[in-house]
Amino acid sequence: MKHRKAAEVIPFLSTYIAKREQEIVEIEQMVERYEKRRMQEERTYQSMSTLRRLLSGKKPAHHLAVEYIHYVKRPMEKVRQLRLEIEQARVILNTSDPSEIIAVSSEMDEEMN
Repeated sequence: MKHRKAAEVIPFLSTYIAKREQEIVEIEQMVERYEKRRMQEERTYQSMSTLRRLLSGKKPAHHLAVEYIHYVKRPMEKVRQLRLEIEQARVILNTSDPSEIIAVSSEMDEEMN
């Protein structure tokens, strides 16, 4: 946590919030694309004949679990983190007096510089 004057931070906050919200939208779209692709693969596999299923095989469950962690779980954890950052930024934006000194996160401080 860094300490800065609220007057330095307030003009920056609206762009910071918008940037974080856009990042959230992009992550959610990526997760949605992955889930659509997985559902399509599953539908395709189920529509195959028994012989073709035997020949083509299905991804092992542990592969699916690793994919889920990579494409869904970790990105959604990042979304939760970004939402917390947005909430903190909105609190600063709504409650701070321009003359007081406030604590900002290191990520926010890096973006300001």
